[in-house]
Amino acid sequence: MPHDTNGTYDLIVRGGEVVNHAGRGLADVGVRDGRFAAIGDLSQASAGEVFDATGLTVLPGVIDTQVHFREPGLEWKEDLETGARGAVLGGVVAVFEMPNTEPTTTDPDTLADKLARAKGRMHCDHAFYVGGTHENARFLGELERLPGCCGIKVFMGASTGTLLVQDDAGVEEVLRHINRRAAFHSEDEYRLAERRPLARTGDWTSHPEVRDAQSAIQSTERLVRLARKTGKRIHVLHVTTREEIAYLAAHKDVASVEVTPQHLTLAAPEAYERLQAFAQMNPPIRTAEHREGLWAGVANGVADVMGSDHAPHTREEKARPYPASPSGMPGVQTLVPLMLTHVAEGRLSLERFVDLTSHGANRVFGLANKGRMAVGYDADLTLVDLKARRTITHDWMATRSGWTPFDGVEAKGWPMATIVRGRVVMRDDEIVAPGLGEPVRFLETLGG
Repeated sequence: MPHDTNGTYDLIVRGGEVVNHAGRGLADVGVRDGRFAAIGDLSQASAGEVFDATGLTVLPGVIDTQVHFREPGLEWKEDLETGARGAVLGGVVAVFEMPNTEPTTTDPDTLADKLARAKGRMHCDHAFYVGGTHENARFLGELERLPGCCGIKVFMGASTGTLLVQDDAGVEEVLRHINRRAAFHSEDEYRLAERRPLARTGDWTSHPEVRDAQSAIQSTERLVRLARKTGKRIHVLHVTTREEIAYLAAHKDVASVEVTPQHLTLAAPEAYERLQAFAQMNPPIRTAEHREGLWAGVANGVADVMGSDHAPHTREEKARPYPASPSGMPGVQTLVPLMLTHVAEGRLSLERFVDLTSHGANRVFGLANKGRMAVGYDADLTLVDLKARRTITHDWMATRSGWTPFDGVEAKGWPMATIVRGRVVMRDDEIVAPGLGEPVRFLETLGG
């Protein structure tokens, strides 16, 4: 073996089944100075700390590239500490957080404020999106290069105030000024506005009628056309329709694709009848035929990454009759157990899960030293027990909102430990090393 298997390590994760770029097999993982130093038989090596992973499966650290942690300004729903607590309890080593806080993250000061708030309080690594607006479009080339920024996020629909860029001219202006890949919430605001009268008071099954499949499809077609025109890369967040998956398959050179666990798990109208507002999010949970279209996109490789779109609201807020109830649900803590359940039930392989949750983020966002279990990379690991059978409950949730749409679901597979840069942060449902999160680094901004 080209690496030293006899030396001394800070940490050895011993005896687990490792899943990485080389496939699956029993191996030890050696860590030095927060980076992977060796993967193989380290039975002759010694370490300051040994983690016995016998019976566990050792995955590259899961990265959730879309969360809303609500701080500053909306801390009654969530904050950076409670959001990060949910992340590491759920096996997530890093998160990319969204700009629709109060104030919005749209300039150097608001980005610096979030990074300062995260320091010493977030248990996982983190980066923050800067919101692209009509007002700041010409400055985005500089904003996207700031340390701790994962890129520009644009809301083409489903937002309010300055973060809404619904017009082609505005989206084109954003794209003209950026060089990194920008992320988009792709729903057509003009069509949404037209269809708002279709909302039936107190009837959540009307949510996917108001925000119909066509609203998403025509927005994504517009977005791809503008990306081609400007020669820029786009990341289409939470894709929900079978038509978008088929369309985006023909545009993979400019467009990367995110899917969420909830759109792969829930279906209309059943989810709305059972969960009411707890199933309400934008873009909506759709019918089973769209869900099957998303699974086809997972199977054929069109989907690049998985994000949770963790976006909590309080039970009181959710109790308002539709359409007064807000859209969004918690998800960072349930991503791993839900998707491992789909693995156990044969809908995707463990290798494809790894591709969506670590390699995909590495590839799409250009992570520096992160997102692969390979020598020289950050020693981020998600250790899971594929044989564990546990029920997801409201009580398990760390989110300040205190609920999950998956309450009562029996998970087949569970996160047992979260290791961030060689430090065991979570073990057996307990946070053992709090507040160690650091900003994620990106290849395109190494110069800062």
